[in-house]
Amino acid sequence: MKKTLLTLFAIIFCSYLFAQELVQWRGDNRDGHYKESELLKKWPEKGPKLLWHYDDLGAGHSSAAVSKKTIFISGTIEEDGYIFAFNQNGKLNWKSKYGEEWFNSYEGVRSTPLIYGDKLYIMSSYGNIVCMNTTNGKHIWSVNVLKDYDGRNIQWGVTENLLIDDNKLYCSPGGTDANIIALNPDTGKLIWKSKGNGNKSAYCSPILIKLNNQKLFVTMMANAIMGIDASTGKLLWQFEHMNRWAVHANSPLYKDGYLYCVSGYGKGGVMLKLTDDGTGVTEVWRNTTMDAKMGGIILHNGRIYGSGDNSRKWACLDWKTGKELYTSKMMKKGSIIFADGLFYCYGQNGKVGLVDTKSGDYKLISSFKVPFGEKQHWTHLTINNKKLYVRHGNSLMVYSIAK
Repeated sequence: MKKTLLTLFAIIFCSYLFAQELVQWRGDNRDGHYKESELLKKWPEKGPKLLWHYDDLGAGHSSAAVSKKTIFISGTIEEDGYIFAFNQNGKLNWKSKYGEEWFNSYEGVRSTPLIYGDKLYIMSSYGNIVCMNTTNGKHIWSVNVLKDYDGRNIQWGVTENLLIDDNKLYCSPGGTDANIIALNPDTGKLIWKSKGNGNKSAYCSPILIKLNNQKLFVTMMANAIMGIDASTGKLLWQFEHMNRWAVHANSPLYKDGYLYCVSGYGKGGVMLKLTDDGTGVTEVWRNTTMDAKMGGIILHNGRIYGSGDNSRKWACLDWKTGKELYTSKMMKKGSIIFADGLFYCYGQNGKVGLVDTKSGDYKLISSFKVPFGEKQHWTHLTINNKKLYVRHGNSLMVYSIAK
């Protein structure tokens, strides 16, 4: 009887763990793919229907994080960062301050909230990580990685969309002693710290790789790509990867033992093959045509899609060889996501486009100009429950893209 009760308890506990809702930057797998269906295949001339908009977010470039009940987004009031929480109809439920934000250059919030169960995590451009209750915004704990963990700020302010897995919250302070850290997501207490490669952080949001029976934390620091044992913090390998400004703002892409990392300012991308035990990498190919700076890239059907920085073209590369298959100037350079067979591109001139590539080219099906907001169009789009979320500076716009 006792054994039966223990087994039942274990099942219930595991079910609870797996039931925790996870909402993070660029979709479930941080790869720009959104698992949506029955979406419009063509938009009306003026764009899809605008459901609502909110125009008092303050300065910033972060994306919306959309849970089943609530829309969360970071913004600013005066020079402080806030989390704004809306219901599905656009009513502001609450807002909660998390600390000073960046107003030196390209002002405003950088990072998108991370939602896990009933907790929200956000890191400011000054390295302040705050954990909040998703119901009311009440602070649960906070840690400043620049002050508490040897961290070093960078030219345009620390920018990292936090990563959570296996009851660990990962972050890259970029210090010489605490280069990468793993925190307890319930308390903020340190689980491990790693000297990593000693580089400063480089605006990169990390990924977690599952390789055989282990997990690797992978990110790009100022001068190198590196892989770390996610359970212990041990540095497994590093691979030199530099550009003019030490900006590596795109999350790496991983599939079946291969890792693609790309950066702007003419650097381009490199494909690496991981060893079976995850302790090393070898270079497979390089390509400079697609030198995406911060708009992300998409892997779809064995091809890589994204826009260049110096090249100012949208490009398609073969995943296995890096060969350039085609390029296009259908829109200004920008960010890219994917849902229901089509690409959603957001150009830095404020145009949002619906794009098809089935014909072997970038075919712009429909587009519209973002009507609200100010300054740079740098945000990554979000799709949830057949709605498209577009952030432009102080404004969040929500469109219906359901058939």
